[in-house]
Amino acid sequence: MSTRKFYITTAIPYANAEPHVGHVLELIGADAVARAKRLLGYDVYFQTGTDEHGQKMLEAATKAGLSAQEYADKIAPRFRDLWRDLDVSYDGFVRTTDPQHRAGVIQFWKKVRNNGDIYLGKYEGWYCVPDESFVLESQLQVGPQGEKLCPQCGRQVIWHSEENFVFRWSKYQQALEKWIAEHPDFIAPSFRANEMINSFLRPGLQDISISRTTIQWGIPVPDEPSHVIYVWFDALLNYITGIGYGTDEERFRYWWPCDLHIVGKDILKFHTLLWPAMLMAAGLEPPRRVFGHGFVVLRGAEKMSKSKGNVVDPRDLLELFHGNPDPLRYYLLSENDFGHDAVFSPDGLVAKYHADLADKLGNLLSRTLSMVVKYREGRIERPATFEPADHGIREKVTAAWQPAPDQSGRTLYEQFIDDGLFAQLLQRSFAAISEMNAYVTEQKPWALAKDPTQAKRLDQVLYVLVEGLRLVAAQLFPIIPRSASAVWRQLGMDQAPDKVSFAELSTWGALTQTAVRPEGILFPKLESSPKS
Repeated sequence: MSTRKFYITTAIPYANAEPHVGHVLELIGADAVARAKRLLGYDVYFQTGTDEHGQKMLEAATKAGLSAQEYADKIAPRFRDLWRDLDVSYDGFVRTTDPQHRAGVIQFWKKVRNNGDIYLGKYEGWYCVPDESFVLESQLQVGPQGEKLCPQCGRQVIWHSEENFVFRWSKYQQALEKWIAEHPDFIAPSFRANEMINSFLRPGLQDISISRTTIQWGIPVPDEPSHVIYVWFDALLNYITGIGYGTDEERFRYWWPCDLHIVGKDILKFHTLLWPAMLMAAGLEPPRRVFGHGFVVLRGAEKMSKSKGNVVDPRDLLELFHGNPDPLRYYLLSENDFGHDAVFSPDGLVAKYHADLADKLGNLLSRTLSMVVKYREGRIERPATFEPADHGIREKVTAAWQPAPDQSGRTLYEQFIDDGLFAQLLQRSFAAISEMNAYVTEQKPWALAKDPTQAKRLDQVLYVLVEGLRLVAAQLFPIIPRSASAVWRQLGMDQAPDKVSFAELSTWGALTQTAVRPEGILFPKLESSPKS
């Protein structure tokens, strides 16, 4: 087992409706990080799950004519199945209705209460029903008719008064300020840190209600069954209950603190200000980093959401590509770096699939394999020497494996991954692929094959193409794992990229010999258009 470990999580989406493309961005982004860390030699634990408590779940269940638990049992597997179909390589899937989660939540509640940070009081304020959260007066937006609106979802808030249990959030004002100041990478991307500090932390934290008496679906407060634990105070704990808090202390201590929480930018406040305070109240260390990713937006900059009725079903897109999730994974992560919004359009997806995956990567693989089969009966060996043009390709395809300029000890590749710069990383990889295609045109292996005196040069050119493809496919593996594995397999590799050592994975010339195994067109051209 690696001495370096890496624990990564996604937020757990509400299981009150079918998953859509908006959910997909977060999962594939987190999956890309997890896969990349495994490539780099880390012992990785990747956790996701579903949030199944709260008023919205109860309302959806009632509408469907089911109990809340029956409805959760019906919808949650739809998320799990979709993540599987998208090749999301999670290690753990937490449902907030799991007995292990409930046990951990109850233990955590008692710990914080015994430390004096939970008290019974009357809480009142402006309340957003869809988001199930109170909103400070200073943070409210005003609608065209003077109505008060939630700053996150834009919907009208109500004045809500209720006796419930309250968490002493305000007690941790200075501790949070100190933590964020001493850990400048805690909130990422960095521009989101300013928003959290200036809009929420500096105005002053207020104690927050963490139970409800008007909601009947959730985990009852220990010794106070008329109260249900507030959905956020429940759901956030999945990050520790999923690794053994309350049930397996040794396992929990191995994995905690979390190295990276990946969440939507709209819930960054809960994860960077409330969650660390909760952990401090329980005597636990906060997570090392929280990354707030952008939304999936449609052309016209409209956020994709269930409430707006503008969602796209990822299963339709999977069907378009015959079950291969890589075109969708590639498109979403190549549109913009992860901290910013990703623009989605069906036509854009198809155009990018043809231009990059089919015409660049697929074409390079096809012509390389064809030439190795035609000119060398499918076998190739590492030559003793190379020409200057070959070194140019080597430098291009190994550039990502070089040390990062920040002197952190990471490779440039890991820096890009850590900072969510997927689009920039993909631009570099496909620039290398384009250069290799140009290399074929310049070196004219078909002409070399006709001249017996050029046999050595032909061997060099064919090896450069095979080895270049091997290295580029390894770099692309976290983004398009199914296709990158297919490239490796067709190049004669017996294992997937994440099953070999990083030294072998990243070293030019590590491939001493191989027998290629063509399997047909990797990215066939589409004959139909996606559903709009």
